[in-house]
Amino acid sequence: MKNTILITFISASLFFSCTKNAVTGKRAFTLLPESEMMAMSFSQYDKFLAEHPPLSDHDDRVKMVRSCGVRIQKAVEKFYADKGMSKQLNGFNWAFNVVDENTVNAWCMPGGKVVVYTGLLPVTQDEAGLAVVMGHEIAHAVARHGNQRMSQGILLQTGGTVLSVAVSQKPQATQALFNQSFGVASALGSLKYSRGHETEADKMGLIFAAMGGYDPEVAVGFWERMSAGGGQKPPELLSTHPSDERRIQDLKAFMPQAKKYYKPQ
Repeated sequence: MKNTILITFISASLFFSCTKNAVTGKRAFTLLPESEMMAMSFSQYDKFLAEHPPLSDHDDRVKMVRSCGVRIQKAVEKFYADKGMSKQLNGFNWAFNVVDENTVNAWCMPGGKVVVYTGLLPVTQDEAGLAVVMGHEIAHAVARHGNQRMSQGILLQTGGTVLSVAVSQKPQATQALFNQSFGVASALGSLKYSRGHETEADKMGLIFAAMGGYDPEVAVGFWERMSAGGGQKPPELLSTHPSDERRIQDLKAFMPQAKKYYKPQ
């Protein structure tokens, strides 16, 4: 049994790569090549939009989401270029769409494939509030958080293999794991990322929003509104997310750093 586990680990480790976080400087290991993740992302994104037709390009909500999305995209690209890390964005093919569903959620797949649900917009209230969420979700994608979650799931599901094999052998389970890893069709703040990932995305998202010309102070009000939305939540120790109170405290503590990047447009 021990030999089997060792062989599985060695086989899986052949596919590991190490990605440096552009904000924290921390390195994280991923099992799955980002090129394969993007290929699956583009396929799953098209499939999702076929099943959930997006709003028309002429809709004012779509115009706002795309305006915000492009500003965050440019901020991300500049931030990574300034760090000499533009290669981490190779293969990105950005897209921003809005789905008319009463779900308080938004997500970003690998390669910059974003969906915002109309149910989120009353909580964000305006484009600055939307930038808080989009910056956060895009941060998850560029930091490879979903890849890390998916890698863990693939190891548990298959014992360690390449993504293409997992898709061919267990297509439905792998697609479900992919959607779960990126929070597709779940509520914003559901248990899809670890507390560490959420904190990283909060900080990165604040920087991206600030660089996009949005006041990062808006983030505090947004998360206060999310907290006031109600719903019984597990204690922080039992949750993979920071509590709302802890998240707001952390955001306030990081705000002076984020404000350094803020240039109103």
